[in-house]
Amino acid sequence: MGEASLVVGAGVIGSRVAGMLAERGDRVTVISRHGSGPAGVTCVAADAADAGAVARLAEGASAIYNCVNPPYHRWPADWPPIAASVLAAAERSGAVLVTLSNLYGYGPRVPGGYNAAHPMTEATPLAATGRKGRVRARVWQDALAAHQAGRVRVAEVRAADFVGPGAQSALGERIVRHVRQGKNVSVLGRADLPHTWSFTDDVARMLVTAGTDPRAWGRAWHVPSNEPRSQRQVIDDFARAAGASQVRVSEIPSVVLRGMGLAWPLMRELRETEYQFRDDFVMDSSAAQASFGLKPAPWEEIVAVTAGAR
Repeated sequence: MGEASLVVGAGVIGSRVAGMLAERGDRVTVISRHGSGPAGVTCVAADAADAGAVARLAEGASAIYNCVNPPYHRWPADWPPIAASVLAAAERSGAVLVTLSNLYGYGPRVPGGYNAAHPMTEATPLAATGRKGRVRARVWQDALAAHQAGRVRVAEVRAADFVGPGAQSALGERIVRHVRQGKNVSVLGRADLPHTWSFTDDVARMLVTAGTDPRAWGRAWHVPSNEPRSQRQVIDDFARAAGASQVRVSEIPSVVLRGMGLAWPLMRELRETEYQFRDDFVMDSSAAQASFGLKPAPWEEIVAVTAGAR
Protein backbone atom coordinates (compact mmCIF):
# COMPACT_ATOMS: atom_id res chain seq x y z
CA MET A 1 0.00 0.00 0.00
CA GLY A 2 1.35 3.41 -0.95
CA GLU A 3 1.35 6.72 0.87
CA ALA A 4 -1.76 8.59 1.97
CA SER A 5 -2.49 11.73 -0.05
CA LEU A 6 -5.08 14.48 0.34
CA VAL A 7 -6.32 16.35 -2.74
CA VAL A 8 -8.29 19.54 -2.10
CA GLY A 9 -10.56 20.29 -5.05
CA ALA A 10 -12.26 17.92 -7.50
CA GLY A 11 -12.11 19.93 -10.70
CA VAL A 12 -10.33 18.86 -13.86
CA ILE A 13 -6.86 19.09 -12.29
CA GLY A 14 -7.70 17.84 -8.79
CA SER A 15 -9.48 14.80 -10.21
CA ARG A 16 -6.58 14.03 -12.54
CA VAL A 17 -4.05 14.37 -9.70
CA ALA A 18 -6.15 12.03 -7.55
CA GLY A 19 -6.33 9.51 -10.39
CA MET A 20 -2.57 9.59 -10.97
CA LEU A 21 -1.87 9.12 -7.28
CA ALA A 22 -4.33 6.21 -7.08
CA GLU A 23 -2.62 4.61 -10.07
CA ARG A 24 0.63 4.78 -8.10
CA GLY A 25 -1.02 2.84 -5.29
CA ASP A 26 -1.60 5.78 -2.92
CA ARG A 27 -4.57 5.95 -0.58
CA VAL A 28 -6.22 9.12 -1.84
CA THR A 29 -8.85 11.32 -0.21
CA VAL A 30 -10.46 14.11 -2.23
CA ILE A 31 -12.17 17.07 -0.56
CA SER A 32 -14.79 19.06 -2.44
CA ARG A 33 -17.92 20.96 -1.54
CA HIS A 34 -20.16 18.27 -3.03
CA GLY A 35 -18.08 15.20 -2.22
CA SER A 36 -17.33 14.50 -5.88
CA GLY A 37 -14.19 12.98 -7.36
CA PRO A 38 -12.90 10.20 -9.60
CA ALA A 39 -13.51 6.50 -9.06
CA GLY A 40 -11.10 4.58 -6.84
CA VAL A 41 -10.56 7.28 -4.23
CA THR A 42 -12.31 8.39 -1.04
CA CYS A 43 -14.47 11.46 -1.69
CA VAL A 44 -15.50 13.73 1.19
CA ALA A 45 -17.81 16.75 1.20
CA ALA A 46 -16.05 19.53 3.11
CA ASP A 47 -15.29 23.24 2.93
CA ALA A 48 -11.61 23.85 2.15
CA ALA A 49 -11.75 26.99 4.30
CA ASP A 50 -12.79 24.91 7.35
CA ALA A 51 -9.39 24.59 9.02
CA GLY A 52 -10.56 21.98 11.51
CA ALA A 53 -12.10 19.72 8.88
CA VAL A 54 -9.08 19.94 6.57
CA ALA A 55 -6.68 19.27 9.45
CA ARG A 56 -8.61 16.15 10.48
CA LEU A 57 -8.67 14.82 6.93
CA ALA A 58 -4.94 15.54 6.50
CA GLU A 59 -3.89 13.37 9.46
CA GLY A 60 -1.47 10.75 8.24
CA ALA A 61 -1.12 12.26 4.76
CA SER A 62 2.33 12.48 3.22
CA ALA A 63 1.26 15.22 0.81
CA ILE A 64 -1.57 17.70 0.36
CA TYR A 65 -2.38 18.94 -3.14
CA ASN A 66 -4.28 22.24 -3.12
CA CYS A 67 -6.15 22.28 -6.44
CA VAL A 68 -9.00 24.53 -5.33
CA ASN A 69 -10.45 27.02 -7.79
CA PRO A 70 -12.99 29.35 -6.14
CA PRO A 71 -15.46 31.28 -8.32
CA TYR A 72 -13.41 33.69 -10.39
CA HIS A 73 -14.97 36.86 -9.06
CA ARG A 74 -14.53 35.69 -5.45
CA TRP A 75 -10.80 35.02 -5.47
CA PRO A 76 -9.83 38.00 -3.24
CA ALA A 77 -12.36 36.93 -0.61
CA ASP A 78 -12.13 33.13 -0.85
CA TRP A 79 -8.45 32.42 -1.46
CA PRO A 80 -6.93 33.77 1.80
CA PRO A 81 -9.00 31.58 4.18
CA ILE A 82 -8.62 28.52 1.96
CA ALA A 83 -4.85 28.96 1.69
CA ALA A 84 -4.51 29.54 5.43
CA SER A 85 -6.62 26.46 6.20
CA VAL A 86 -4.62 24.15 3.95
CA LEU A 87 -1.27 25.57 5.10
CA ALA A 88 -2.24 25.02 8.74
CA ALA A 89 -3.24 21.43 7.95
CA ALA A 90 0.14 20.80 6.33
CA GLU A 91 1.97 22.23 9.34
CA ARG A 92 -0.06 20.16 11.77
CA SER A 93 0.18 16.89 9.82
CA GLY A 94 3.75 17.23 8.55
CA ALA A 95 2.54 16.69 4.99
CA VAL A 96 4.21 18.34 2.02
CA LEU A 97 1.95 21.07 0.61
CA VAL A 98 1.82 21.51 -3.16
CA THR A 99 -0.34 24.34 -4.47
CA LEU A 100 -1.63 24.67 -8.01
CA SER A 101 -1.24 28.24 -9.23
CA ASN A 102 -1.00 30.22 -12.45
CA LEU A 103 0.92 33.12 -13.94
CA TYR A 104 -1.18 35.98 -12.59
CA GLY A 105 1.27 36.78 -9.81
CA TYR A 106 3.84 38.09 -12.27
CA GLY A 107 1.55 40.81 -13.58
CA PRO A 108 2.00 42.46 -16.99
CA ARG A 109 5.39 43.15 -18.51
CA VAL A 110 5.61 46.30 -20.57
CA PRO A 111 6.37 47.08 -23.27
CA GLY A 112 5.69 44.07 -25.47
CA GLY A 113 4.72 41.50 -22.90
CA TYR A 114 6.64 38.31 -22.14
CA ASN A 115 8.15 37.39 -25.48
CA ALA A 116 10.49 34.59 -26.55
CA ALA A 117 13.51 36.73 -25.73
CA HIS A 118 12.16 37.66 -22.29
CA PRO A 119 9.76 34.90 -21.17
CA MET A 120 8.37 34.36 -17.70
CA THR A 121 10.60 32.17 -15.55
CA GLU A 122 10.23 31.14 -11.95
CA ALA A 123 12.63 33.99 -11.11
CA THR A 124 10.37 36.65 -12.65
CA PRO A 125 9.32 39.04 -9.85
CA LEU A 126 5.81 38.67 -8.47
CA ALA A 127 4.80 42.20 -9.38
CA ALA A 128 1.07 41.88 -10.05
CA THR A 129 -1.03 45.00 -9.56
CA GLY A 130 -4.48 43.44 -10.02
CA ARG A 131 -6.53 41.91 -7.20
CA LYS A 132 -6.36 38.32 -8.44
CA GLY A 133 -2.66 38.48 -9.19
CA ARG A 134 -1.85 39.96 -5.79
CA VAL A 135 -3.83 37.34 -3.92
CA ARG A 136 -2.12 34.49 -5.78
CA ALA A 137 1.28 36.02 -5.06
CA ARG A 138 0.40 36.36 -1.36
CA VAL A 139 -0.67 32.70 -1.12
CA TRP A 140 2.80 31.65 -2.28
CA GLN A 141 4.68 34.21 -0.22
CA ASP A 142 2.93 33.05 2.97
CA ALA A 143 3.63 29.38 2.19
CA LEU A 144 7.26 30.07 1.31
CA ALA A 145 7.75 32.03 4.54
CA ALA A 146 6.45 29.05 6.53
CA HIS A 147 8.80 26.77 4.61
CA GLN A 148 11.79 29.01 5.23
CA ALA A 149 10.91 29.13 8.92
CA GLY A 150 11.08 25.33 9.02
CA ARG A 151 7.39 24.87 9.85
CA VAL A 152 6.36 23.04 6.66
CA ARG A 153 7.62 21.80 3.28
CA VAL A 154 5.98 23.46 0.28
CA ALA A 155 6.13 23.79 -3.49
CA GLU A 156 4.03 25.69 -6.00
CA VAL A 157 3.19 24.59 -9.54
CA ARG A 158 2.39 27.41 -11.96
CA ALA A 159 0.52 26.61 -15.15
CA ALA A 160 -0.25 28.67 -18.22
CA ASP A 161 -3.81 28.70 -19.59
CA PHE A 162 -5.18 25.17 -19.69
CA VAL A 163 -5.90 23.11 -22.77
CA GLY A 164 -7.34 19.63 -22.58
CA PRO A 165 -10.67 17.82 -22.24
CA GLY A 166 -12.97 19.64 -19.86
CA ALA A 167 -10.61 22.58 -19.36
CA GLN A 168 -12.21 25.86 -18.38
CA SER A 169 -10.01 28.54 -19.91
CA ALA A 170 -9.73 31.00 -22.78
CA LEU A 171 -9.57 28.08 -25.23
CA GLY A 172 -11.40 25.60 -23.05
CA GLU A 173 -14.52 23.53 -23.46
CA ARG A 174 -16.76 26.35 -24.71
CA ILE A 175 -14.45 27.22 -27.60
CA VAL A 176 -13.76 23.56 -28.44
CA ARG A 177 -17.48 22.81 -28.59
CA HIS A 178 -18.03 25.67 -31.05
CA VAL A 179 -15.08 24.57 -33.16
CA ARG A 180 -16.43 21.00 -33.43
CA GLN A 181 -19.69 22.46 -34.70
CA GLY A 182 -17.90 24.67 -37.22
CA LYS A 183 -19.16 27.83 -35.51
CA ASN A 184 -17.29 31.11 -35.54
CA VAL A 185 -15.56 32.01 -32.26
CA SER A 186 -14.49 35.21 -30.52
CA VAL A 187 -11.33 35.45 -28.43
CA LEU A 188 -9.92 37.85 -25.89
CA GLY A 189 -7.23 40.28 -26.92
CA ARG A 190 -5.36 39.65 -30.16
CA ALA A 191 -5.69 36.35 -31.98
CA ASP A 192 -2.22 36.16 -33.54
CA LEU A 193 0.20 36.68 -30.65
CA PRO A 194 2.32 33.86 -29.18
CA HIS A 195 0.85 32.36 -26.02
CA THR A 196 1.90 29.42 -23.86
CA TRP A 197 -0.68 26.69 -23.08
CA SER A 198 -0.43 23.95 -20.44
CA PHE A 199 -2.04 20.54 -21.02
CA THR A 200 -4.13 19.40 -18.07
CA ASP A 201 -2.35 16.03 -17.83
CA ASP A 202 1.03 17.78 -17.79
CA VAL A 203 -0.22 20.04 -15.00
CA ALA A 204 -1.34 17.08 -12.90
CA ARG A 205 1.91 15.21 -13.55
CA MET A 206 3.98 18.20 -12.38
CA LEU A 207 1.88 18.45 -9.21
CA VAL A 208 2.43 14.78 -8.39
CA THR A 209 6.15 15.16 -9.05
CA ALA A 210 6.36 18.19 -6.77
CA GLY A 211 4.63 16.30 -3.98
CA THR A 212 6.83 13.24 -4.16
CA ASP A 213 10.30 14.51 -5.09
CA PRO A 214 12.19 16.41 -2.33
CA ARG A 215 14.14 18.32 -4.97
CA ALA A 216 10.94 20.22 -5.76
CA TRP A 217 10.36 21.61 -2.29
CA GLY A 218 10.94 25.21 -1.31
CA ARG A 219 10.31 26.82 -4.68
CA ALA A 220 7.87 27.30 -7.54
CA TRP A 221 7.92 25.37 -10.83
CA HIS A 222 6.43 26.02 -14.24
CA VAL A 223 4.49 23.19 -15.84
CA PRO A 224 6.38 21.59 -18.75
CA SER A 225 4.61 23.10 -21.75
CA ASN A 226 4.99 23.17 -25.51
CA GLU A 227 6.25 26.05 -27.61
CA PRO A 228 3.80 28.98 -27.70
CA ARG A 229 1.03 29.12 -30.26
CA SER A 230 -1.39 31.92 -31.01
CA GLN A 231 -5.07 31.56 -30.26
CA ARG A 232 -5.80 31.42 -34.00
CA GLN A 233 -3.25 28.65 -34.51
CA VAL A 234 -4.69 26.57 -31.67
CA ILE A 235 -8.25 27.00 -32.94
CA ASP A 236 -7.16 26.02 -36.47
CA ASP A 237 -5.43 22.95 -35.00
CA PHE A 238 -8.61 21.98 -33.15
CA ALA A 239 -10.72 22.41 -36.28
CA ARG A 240 -8.46 20.18 -38.38
CA ALA A 241 -8.36 17.49 -35.69
CA ALA A 242 -12.14 17.57 -35.31
CA GLY A 243 -12.68 17.34 -39.05
CA ALA A 244 -14.61 20.60 -38.91
CA SER A 245 -14.58 23.41 -41.42
CA GLN A 246 -12.13 26.18 -40.67
CA VAL A 247 -13.82 28.55 -38.27
CA ARG A 248 -13.67 32.32 -38.39
CA VAL A 249 -11.85 33.85 -35.41
CA SER A 250 -12.74 37.36 -34.31
CA GLU A 251 -11.34 39.49 -31.49
CA ILE A 252 -13.43 40.94 -28.68
CA PRO A 253 -12.58 44.67 -28.48
CA SER A 254 -11.66 45.99 -25.04
CA VAL A 255 -14.58 48.41 -25.11
CA VAL A 256 -16.99 45.53 -25.70
CA LEU A 257 -15.41 43.55 -22.86
CA ARG A 258 -15.91 46.50 -20.55
CA GLY A 259 -19.54 46.78 -21.60
CA MET A 260 -20.16 43.07 -21.04
CA GLY A 261 -18.60 43.40 -17.60
CA LEU A 262 -21.36 45.75 -16.48
CA ALA A 263 -23.80 42.83 -16.32
CA TRP A 264 -21.56 39.73 -16.33
CA PRO A 265 -19.17 39.30 -13.36
CA LEU A 266 -16.87 36.93 -15.27
CA MET A 267 -16.32 39.43 -18.06
CA ARG A 268 -15.71 42.17 -15.51
CA GLU A 269 -13.00 40.08 -13.89
CA LEU A 270 -11.36 39.22 -17.21
CA ARG A 271 -10.53 42.88 -17.75
CA GLU A 272 -7.80 42.55 -15.11
CA THR A 273 -5.99 39.79 -17.00
CA GLU A 274 -6.73 40.89 -20.55
CA TYR A 275 -3.07 41.88 -20.89
CA GLN A 276 -2.22 38.19 -21.18
CA PHE A 277 -3.88 38.17 -24.60
CA ARG A 278 -3.09 41.73 -25.63
CA ASP A 279 0.68 41.17 -25.64
CA ASP A 280 3.03 38.22 -26.12
CA PHE A 281 2.61 35.81 -23.20
CA VAL A 282 5.41 33.26 -23.21
CA MET A 283 6.37 31.02 -20.28
CA ASP A 284 9.67 29.18 -19.93
CA SER A 285 9.38 25.71 -18.37
CA SER A 286 12.94 24.49 -18.92
CA ALA A 287 13.72 24.31 -15.17
CA ALA A 288 11.18 21.59 -14.47
CA GLN A 289 12.02 19.74 -17.67
CA ALA A 290 15.73 19.68 -16.84
CA SER A 291 15.34 18.95 -13.13
CA PHE A 292 12.85 16.10 -13.35
CA GLY A 293 13.23 14.81 -16.88
CA LEU A 294 9.64 15.78 -17.67
CA LYS A 295 8.52 16.64 -21.18
CA PRO A 296 5.18 18.08 -22.25
CA ALA A 297 2.87 15.75 -24.13
CA PRO A 298 3.33 16.12 -27.91
CA TRP A 299 1.19 18.96 -29.20
CA GLU A 300 -0.46 16.75 -31.83
CA GLU A 301 -1.64 14.36 -29.11
CA ILE A 302 -2.97 17.23 -26.98
CA VAL A 303 -4.94 18.58 -29.94
CA ALA A 304 -6.32 15.15 -30.84
CA VAL A 305 -7.52 14.28 -27.35
CA THR A 306 -8.96 17.78 -26.79
CA ALA A 307 -10.75 18.17 -30.10
CA GLY A 308 -12.00 14.57 -30.05
CA ALA A 309 -13.28 14.59 -26.45
CA ARG A 310 -17.04 14.27 -26.04
